[in-house]
Amino acid sequence: MRFSVLASGSTGNSIYIENDEHAFLVDAGLSAKKLEGLLGGIGRSMKQVDGIFVTHEHSDHIRGLGVAARKYGMPIYANEKTWKAMDGLVGDIPVGQRFTFDMETVKSFGSLDIQSFAVSHDAADPMFYVFHDSGRKLALITDTGYVSDRMKGWISGADAFVFESNHDVGMLQMGRYPWNVKRRILSDVGHVSNEDAAVAMSEVVEQKETRIYLSHLSKDNNMKDLARLSVSQTLETCGVRPGEFVHLYDTDAAEPTELVTV
Repeated sequence: MRFSVLASGSTGNSIYIENDEHAFLVDAGLSAKKLEGLLGGIGRSMKQVDGIFVTHEHSDHIRGLGVAARKYGMPIYANEKTWKAMDGLVGDIPVGQRFTFDMETVKSFGSLDIQSFAVSHDAADPMFYVFHDSGRKLALITDTGYVSDRMKGWISGADAFVFESNHDVGMLQMGRYPWNVKRRILSDVGHVSNEDAAVAMSEVVEQKETRIYLSHLSKDNNMKDLARLSVSQTLETCGVRPGEFVHLYDTDAAEPTELVTV
């Protein structure tokens, strides 16, 4: 199983996952043209993508979904409430391309098993995904106000994580956002801070080589170096030493990460 975080942040999100049989995107939060360019950066094409899994209806996750679906004729997977919430936001997607992926279920595509699980975010019915192939596990979790024990159960022991590290609390509190926006981000249906993300990471990693991609960083309330430092320090406080078996990686709002094998 191979993957690349094509883009991650408030301006747009998409992740590419493939094995030897299939290739998928999770979310299409950028224009179809930008997605094609990002895929080109890792030597892939939208024509190779077998479908798109949607996490929730916020624009930074579905901005290019409708155009991509119509242009490439690929299946789109989302739960029922998310489909309803997307009505009027993505244009017409033919019935034959609309597939329901219920919460906390598994869909299998050859050797690739994909599990869905609930997160806590201010959307209709937000959910993320865990990919399994040949004993290897890739867990995706962003856009959640906290990481519950139930979520930890779904993602625990993954070989690679794409993990939200959205904001530095101090930067957010002192920043330019109006108070109602700050309150929403800090709430249980907002986004996870660097420190809270690291505490959750420390509780789901196992003693094996593990890649963690710090994702969905706020453009205004975080920085890559700060996120890495905060997560590293908190992990160490929790008894996990970064670089020993856990390795941290940046993601970017406009550049794909290297296509790596899980």
